[in-house]
Amino acid sequence: MNIKVTADSTCDLTPELVKRYGVTITPLHVTCGEDSFLDGVDITPDELYEKIRAAGKLGATAAVNVQEYIDVFSRLRQSCDAVVHFTISAQMSACYQNACIAAAEVGNVYVVDSKNLSTGIAHLVLDACDMARAGTDPAEIKKTLDARREKLDVSFIVDTLEYLRKGGRCSALSAMGANLLKLHPCIFVKDGQMGVGKKYRGRLGECLTAYVRDRLADIDTVDTRRIFITDSGVSEDIRAAVEKQLRAIAPFDEIIHTRAGCTVSCHCGPGTLGILFYRK
Repeated sequence: MNIKVTADSTCDLTPELVKRYGVTITPLHVTCGEDSFLDGVDITPDELYEKIRAAGKLGATAAVNVQEYIDVFSRLRQSCDAVVHFTISAQMSACYQNACIAAAEVGNVYVVDSKNLSTGIAHLVLDACDMARAGTDPAEIKKTLDARREKLDVSFIVDTLEYLRKGGRCSALSAMGANLLKLHPCIFVKDGQMGVGKKYRGRLGECLTAYVRDRLADIDTVDTRRIFITDSGVSEDIRAAVEKQLRAIAPFDEIIHTRAGCTVSCHCGPGTLGILFYRK
């Protein structure tokens, strides 16, 4: 059975992984002022940051619309038996709802609400690709990954609260206090929604060291087959230090670094980094 795996651009897979696994990406919309762009198609995160700095106000994002999903699913269904599509959490975007409407119109499209974002979605996407190559039925792929998503451990450290403040996700007073105290909150995803966890104090590199140590403290519960390091723009030294720390903690089969796309970067700003993995 020929099954095509697709995902929203919020999965933050690298171009290399997209090509290797044959994943089709459906881009969300990113706007800044009067300009509108397709995430990862005609704008990069660094270009978005520059536009935000020039405009002095935050950009915005919008879901893939129903017709866009219909166009992609219909085109793919001409050459495959079924499509399995992954969206950002339904609690964060209308993508899931729109994809389900399109799936009902096209037929033989199985939509999975990742209940997650960024490379939390990517874990599910790569697993689906492996299952599809093994000949697993699309309904079984969806059922399996609906269950497996509950084992995802997704979190990240934010360098600046300015983007979250501008986006209305924290108060100006909280942002000012955090900046003065050099606080870097840990944002985690649970039940499809973001929450604020431990707040780390100090320089970003020091906070990330403590954050990684905390997230992997119960290493016996961690699935060490694959872990993502995903950031929205940090120095190579910081990325290398995080990877070195991960390798010292556990023998991960794969440590994959990805750069967050415009949708995630638009809301978190530069300097955000997270480690994303499965629990056993």
